[in-house]
Amino acid sequence: MDEHRRLLLGATAALILSRHAGASAGSELDADLDADAGPDTDLDVPQLPATPSAGKPGDFDFLNGEWRIRHWRKPTPDAEWDHFEGEATCWSILGGIGSVEELRIPARQFSGMGLRLLDVERRRWSDHWVNAKSGVVTAPGLEGSFEHGVGLFVSNEEENGKPLLAAGIWDRIRRDRCRWRQAVSRDDGRTWTHNWVMHWRRA
Repeated sequence: MDEHRRLLLGATAALILSRHAGASAGSELDADLDADAGPDTDLDVPQLPATPSAGKPGDFDFLNGEWRIRHWRKPTPDAEWDHFEGEATCWSILGGIGSVEELRIPARQFSGMGLRLLDVERRRWSDHWVNAKSGVVTAPGLEGSFEHGVGLFVSNEEENGKPLLAAGIWDRIRRDRCRWRQAVSRDDGRTWTHNWVMHWRRA
């Protein structure tokens, strides 16, 4: 076999292997998407820190970009999990002390905006929500910090005249994916019930 044919066959084999590897990677991604396609089993809420870590500009930069989102939500505690798809566009503002999220759920004719702001003096993040149907910013919002790579944001609310602790949690944060989940506690954080889980994947 002459040198030219040998190099040509070698390049062809490398191309085939490369395509096979790409297909395998895609299959692994699909398998991963299938694996976490429902309400997860690892839904424990981390212990809230006695002294939250200091926030810094850019903590929410991992959200910048376009996303597709798989939602699992319970409208009431006794309801079955409802599944639907959505998307989001996120970007940082004010040098990283603010983060904006435009959330769109066409199947539910729903849209809204997440607004995260860093109180520079206190070095604490607050997480606010705006429903497109009202245009009203939730106040005071959930306040929190990132602890060991997990964002923990909590607010004290009221339900039927009784105290309710609400938590929004960012975890599984990687370059191309992350997870957000919402949980509530009616016993001051001893036990939690999840009612929304969102799996984010870069578009």
